[in-house]
Amino acid sequence: MGIEYERKFRATDAVLEEIRKAFPEAEQVISMETTYYDAPDKALSSRWYTLRRRMENENSVCTLKAPISDRGRGEWEVLCDDIEAAIPELCKLGAPQNLILLTARGIRPVCGAKFTRIAKTLSFADCTLELALDKGILFGGGKEQPLCEVEVELKEGTPESCDAFAKLLSVRFGLVQEQKSKFRRALALYEET
Repeated sequence: MGIEYERKFRATDAVLEEIRKAFPEAEQVISMETTYYDAPDKALSSRWYTLRRRMENENSVCTLKAPISDRGRGEWEVLCDDIEAAIPELCKLGAPQNLILLTARGIRPVCGAKFTRIAKTLSFADCTLELALDKGILFGGGKEQPLCEVEVELKEGTPESCDAFAKLLSVRFGLVQEQKSKFRRALALYEET
């Protein structure tokens, strides 16, 4: 299990390109198509669980993100082509065991995202970060919304250093922090129907 620690910022196409040029580190271009799932009674989203299957280029990655006591959000991932088959595997990795019970009556796709990520690994102070530049769409309930954002995700080191880098980045490029995850924004589109 990893503990998810990241900061998200709204951006424009021009700002994404400016940031891309400002950090000459090697980059990885990843085509991502994400489907988010919930139980018919909203048993997952009402508990702030995020269950998704994401195609990352040619790889199918199934993920659960869930609150974990006072330590923030846990994140468990498994390579798997089928989200239902991934559920017990995620629990074997330490995901909350109630996931099996909460999904026993089935799950359904509710919303998603399709975007291209330009990812760069950066060193800053005592940490390693992933700088992700995401551009595409969020969708749900037959509606779409443009997606253009910057993510700073802590891979190793202290949250304080990650926050310090995120603050410097936001000041330098005039970024506004995004409070909601991709899932919550796509889910809002779905729930508008």
